Amino acid sequence: MPKNSKAVKRELDDDVTESVRDLLSNEDACDDSFKKSSLIVDSPEGKECDVEEGASDGEEEERPAWNSKLQYILAQVGFSVGLGNVWRFPYLCQKNGGGAYLVPYLILLILIGIPLFFLELAVGQRIRRGSIGVWNYVSPRLGGIGFASCVVCFFVALYYNVIISWSLFYFSQSFQQPLPWHECPLVKNKTSTYVVPECEKSSATTYYWYREALDITNNISEGGGLNWKMTVCLLAAWSMVCLAMIKGIQSSGKVKRLSLTSKLKKENV
Repeated sequence: MPKNSKAVKRELDDDVTESVRDLLSNEDACDDSFKKSSLIVDSPEGKECDVEEGASDGEEEERPAWNSKLQYILAQVGFSVGLGNVWRFPYLCQKNGGGAYLVPYLILLILIGIPLFFLELAVGQRIRRGSIGVWNYVSPRLGGIGFASCVVCFFVALYYNVIISWSLFYFSQSFQQPLPWHECPLVKNKTSTYVVPECEKSSATTYYWYREALDITNNISEGGGLNWKMTVCLLAAWSMVCLAMIKGIQSSGKVKRLSLTSKLKKENV
């Protein structure tokens, strides 16, 4: 009997351990199924959040682009061709040796000018940010370079718009026949008619430039009055710049197309 009782106890113990193992395995299975169900339930919300975050990032990174490659090329040519190419470069070339000046110029153009220009275009297309944002993207410590470049562009725009106002003034005065700077003005008295002595000593174009267009005084101590003609032309020049920049590249590209073609026609003439 004792041996049988021991055998029965062992069988009972084995049954208990097996039942405990079954319970534990069932609990693990329930936990796994619950975790899987929670993941399945939570996954759409996570995907929606990821999609919303991606959309917000895309909206922040989305910037206006050029309408066509031709518009981009014309904008770059218009940026490169300016008053320095038309007026300053021939003067410097003649002053510094003529054809001999072109040798170091072409060498530096190939080694420095073109690579830097290509680097600027590549960085602009890759980072797609403004002057300040590009340098902050490279390094936050270099952000001051972007602000400095904006200040330099502002000072360049100041005197460039003055030159544009001069061009607008001469353009408005050119609808006359004969041109007002074609000959010196005459002064009529009761007895005689004579040429203005100052114009006779210089030339008709020089006299018109200083006395009619700029309306300068005899010395710097004399203030003079407001030159309303140049003031209106300067206001028109700044208005043209603002209209070209008000919509970014969508408006500046079209303006560049018109200004570049007219500029090339003037150079050919």
